[in-house]
Amino acid sequence: MTEWTERDIPDQSGRVAVVTGANSGLGLVTATELARGGAHVVMAVRNTVAGERAVADIRRSLPNAAIEARQLDLASLQSVRAFAKGMGDDFPAIDLLVNNAGVLHLGSPRTTEDGFEAHFGVNMLGHFALTGLLLGTLGPAADTRVVSISSTAHRGAHLDFDDLMSRGDFKPRRAYARSKLACTLYGFELHRRLERDGSPVASVVAHPGICRTNLSPRAFEEADPVSRAIDRATQLMFAPVQAGARSQLHAATAPGVRGGQFYGPSGFKEFRGPVALTRPNPEAADPAYGKKLWTAAEALTGVSYL
Repeated sequence: MTEWTERDIPDQSGRVAVVTGANSGLGLVTATELARGGAHVVMAVRNTVAGERAVADIRRSLPNAAIEARQLDLASLQSVRAFAKGMGDDFPAIDLLVNNAGVLHLGSPRTTEDGFEAHFGVNMLGHFALTGLLLGTLGPAADTRVVSISSTAHRGAHLDFDDLMSRGDFKPRRAYARSKLACTLYGFELHRRLERDGSPVASVVAHPGICRTNLSPRAFEEADPVSRAIDRATQLMFAPVQAGARSQLHAATAPGVRGGQFYGPSGFKEFRGPVALTRPNPEAADPAYGKKLWTAAEALTGVSYL
């Protein structure tokens, strides 16, 4: 079977796509390729200066691209609500939501504006709230999809529901892995609830494998010179970001994708390789864990749906 690439993206004309964290890395590639396909792309970014710079860069190669940057800080529920309201006011329907943004902080614990541990607050809770607040706008569109971004790191993680914020045993890499397990768990639970509700919206999960993005270099900004040098050397062995983005682009656009599916690279340990269906950590697919996480997320964010 021929390897699926961004060249296989079907015509996206007339579709509206929201990509979080779209001014760099996987999000930038995803936004660019969706715009190339003809979609109207909203780059939801924390830093609007960087977002506008990314828009200008894309338009240099795609002069007719329908693309814009809007401010969204997933570390602030107030910002999430403001973004969702603006989208609802300006677009009668949204066809695609790619919950791509993510943070990895190596160092002491950080918290969001609302007091959540940063990894869990940004990577999972911010996207949980955003999806719920946009759901009414997502519903009217045809072949609507929500894509949640997982990570190979989720496979070794376990959620402690008595300490979701990792206050008792914070370790940055473990907190990141837990947040990505939560994103994966959320994507599957969203699918179950949408299906139960008879919604046409499909919730799909994807992970990029191991690829070169700015996530790791930013995480090492506060590290010692030796650690930073090791990280730079390790990055050379990772897949290019263009290849890493294919899993989420496939989940977002490929014909035949169904809710509840999980896509990632098919190579050794799913680090890289052609896009294929994969299986998550068993905990991520457990409906009991999904229901428990959903209840906790509703209580923490104040956003209830489905």
